[in-house]
Amino acid sequence: MSAPDSTAHYHALLQFRGRTAAWLTADAAATGLGRIVQAEEYLSQAQWTVLKSTDCHNATHSLLHRNLGLLYMAKKNYEEARYHLANDIYFSSCAFGTEDIRTSGGYFHLATIFYGLQKLDLADTLYTKVSEIWHKYLNGHYQALSQARVEQADLLHKRFVNDTGLDEAQEAEAIHILTSILNVRESTSDKDPEKTIFVLKTLVMLHYLMMNASKAEEYAMQALNLAKKLQLSENEQSNIEELLSLISTEEDHPIT
Repeated sequence: MSAPDSTAHYHALLQFRGRTAAWLTADAAATGLGRIVQAEEYLSQAQWTVLKSTDCHNATHSLLHRNLGLLYMAKKNYEEARYHLANDIYFSSCAFGTEDIRTSGGYFHLATIFYGLQKLDLADTLYTKVSEIWHKYLNGHYQALSQARVEQADLLHKRFVNDTGLDEAQEAEAIHILTSILNVRESTSDKDPEKTIFVLKTLVMLHYLMMNASKAEEYAMQALNLAKKLQLSENEQSNIEELLSLISTEEDHPIT
C-alpha cells in the first residue's frame, strides 16, 4: 500500500470506528455501561491504528481525540475528556484553522464540559466563539446566494437552489450544536439576550439554506419578537424582517 493510500485507509477506518463510537457514546446515557464499553473497544482499535501509522494527517488525529473526548465525557471523566478535546482543537486548528467549522466541534464539547462544571464564564466564551464561527460560515453562503440572485435572476430567470456547502452529517452536527447553544442562551437570556438573538439568526440562515423554510421562519419570528421586546435598534429589527421576507418568498414560490 502506497503512503497516500495508507493515509486514506487509516483515516477512513478511523472515521468508521470513530463515528460508530460517537454514536455509541451519545446513546450511552440511555442504554447503560455496555454501550460505553463497546465504544471504548472501537476507539482502542482506532487509537492503535493511528499510533502504528507514520503518515496520519492532523485531521485524523483530531478525529481520534474528539471521539476519545466524547467517550470520556460519557464516562464523566472530565479531566481526561478535556485533555483529548484540547488535542482535538490543536490538531484540527493545524489542519483547518482555528476559526473553521470543523474545529468548532472541539470548542463546543469543551464548553459543554465547563457548563456542566458550573465554570460559566469559560463556557460562555467558548459558546460565543462557536456561534461566531458558524454565523460567519453560514452568512458567507447566505450573502453569496443573495448576491447571485440580484445579479443573475433577472437575466437568466433562474431560481437558485439553496446550499449550505455541508454534507448530511455536518448539517446534523450544525443543528445539534446551535440548538444546544440556543437552549443555554435561553436559560440565561435575562443576562445577555443579544446572544440569544445572535444564535437564533444563525439558525435562521442554517435552516433557510437547508430549504427548511418553516423552521427558519419559526426562529426568525422568535428573534424578531425578542428584538422588539428589548427595543433593539431599528437596523437590527429590519435585518431580521429582511430574513423573514426572503423566507416568505421561498414559501410562496417553492423550488420544484
